[in-house]
Amino acid sequence: QVQLVESGGGLVQAGDSLRLSCAASGRTFNSYAMAMAWFRQPPGKEREFVAAINWNGVHTYGRESVEGRFTISRDNAKNTVYLQMSSLKPEDTAVYYCAAARGLLPITTGEYSHWGQGTQVTVSS
Repeated sequence: QVQLVESGGGLVQAGDSLRLSCAASGRTFNSYAMAMAWFRQPPGKEREFVAAINWNGVHTYGRESVEGRFTISRDNAKNTVYLQMSSLKPEDTAVYYCAAARGLLPITTGEYSHWGQGTQVTVSS
């Protein structure tokens, strides 16, 4: 099994920064074999891809709307992936989910088999 636990969400104002963390654990979790990603689900909308990172952190990919504002990174020694968010906007308000999958750099929800419970990020204007 793989367990993913997100933390770091909260209520912030537009323009602020926030860092989300996702701690991974479990008998079958192997940092060196799994891509990690962040997805989000805005109120009343479907879950959407935010950013992904390959197993060694060399390759990353993010949705266009967060390019230059969000940075995904990972520390395999700590089995943790991060999402550094800056210049936050009200439209970034969502529940943010961490996900893990085998593969190079999956970007769709269907490609991820392990999910966290989510952490709420609310950006006020």
